Amino acid sequence: MSMRRPVRRLTRGFTLIEVLVALAVFGVLTILAYMTIGQTLLNAEMLTTQMDRLQAIQRTMRYLGNDLATASPRPVRSELGDTYMPAVMVSAANEFALAVTHGGWNNPAGLPRSTQQRTVYLLEDGVLFRVYYPVLDATYANEAISTEILDGVEALEFRLVQDNGQTTSQWPPLDAGGAAGDTLRPRAVEIILTLEGEGEIRRIVEVAS
Repeated sequence: MSMRRPVRRLTRGFTLIEVLVALAVFGVLTILAYMTIGQTLLNAEMLTTQMDRLQAIQRTMRYLGNDLATASPRPVRSELGDTYMPAVMVSAANEFALAVTHGGWNNPAGLPRSTQQRTVYLLEDGVLFRVYYPVLDATYANEAISTEILDGVEALEFRLVQDNGQTTSQWPPLDAGGAAGDTLRPRAVEIILTLEGEGEIRRIVEVAS
């Protein structure tokens, strides 16, 4: 009785064409994956930029709103000390958009200084700066502290409400003269911030009496 030899099964490998096709598919999938990751990172970067911009705008409006809401009737002496400047100043003739004496300057360290502050908003080449002084009646010896708070600003305007309900774009009003005009405050202020590519942002602030 003869024994049969086991039948060997031939193991078939991949052909060169199959390997090339697999590599091509893998390459396409890799490119698609990289494109997806790249787009995701780009979207995340754009979202972060937009969030930073939004926060800067909100911070700027908060600064303006708080400073105007706590406006004080305290005029300040000029750098030379020979004249007084009104507590609130808004005029197209000025080199600044707004100057205001306001309260709310926190003093957690208990330093020997006022809780009121003189703040100036200055717009230069599309950049808005918030400038304040360490003392109310600053002289040339006192160095101002300037902070850039927002760029891409086309205009910063104000509509100020008088006691009679009339609005004006200049403060003190033209008909308010002398010492009374120096201490005069508006009843409310509409802030109009115009930004490049973003249009106008408006906010109405009631001035505390």
